[in-house]
Amino acid sequence: MIRINLLGVEQAKARRAIAFEIGKVFEIGRIVTVACSLVLVAAVLIVGWWYWSLREESSRIDADLAAGRQEAARLQAVLVEVEQFEEQRARLQERVALIAQLRSGQRIPVQLLDHVSRSLPDMLWLTSMEQDAEQVTIEGRSTTLIGLSDFVGNLGVGGLLRRPIEIVNSRVEPAPDTGAQAGLALIGFTVQAQINVPPQAAEPAGGEAQDAGGGAPR
Repeated sequence: MIRINLLGVEQAKARRAIAFEIGKVFEIGRIVTVACSLVLVAAVLIVGWWYWSLREESSRIDADLAAGRQEAARLQAVLVEVEQFEEQRARLQERVALIAQLRSGQRIPVQLLDHVSRSLPDMLWLTSMEQDAEQVTIEGRSTTLIGLSDFVGNLGVGGLLRRPIEIVNSRVEPAPDTGAQAGLALIGFTVQAQINVPPQAAEPAGGEAQDAGGGAPR
């Protein structure tokens, strides 16, 4: 009678099945590990690219801000120059308009107008000028007392106006809210001067002869 041991065969089959299952688990674990590694690498690459993009954008924005500040500073300097130019142009226009108005009225001699115009220092301009017989009244504004003093000194040069030139009054006035002088105080003033009238021409020699002939004989 032949006996066959089936228990050993079953045990071998069981061991092979267990080994196969363990192999499948390890294979699945390896696949999962590789997949997780790939996902992690992809995430690191994405985060790195995003960080690099943010740094590039930040650098570009910083460069744009610096260029904007430089342009703003340049435009501010240009704006100040334009305001100064407009203020000087306005003062010149006031001077020209005043001289034209006075000349059209034919009340003040051209020589006096020319002398007053040449006597104007920088940062000083006139608002009115009137002549009453031999007296001249001048009103205007200045940014400094030195400018007013120079103007009065210049008026006395040349002998056309009699010294001393009198400053009737001076007052502090607020400047207009436009132009480079906005917010600064101006000095309003009124100046009076007397015109030196040349002496009348002497009588002809015949008058003296008549006086001499009409005198008592010696």
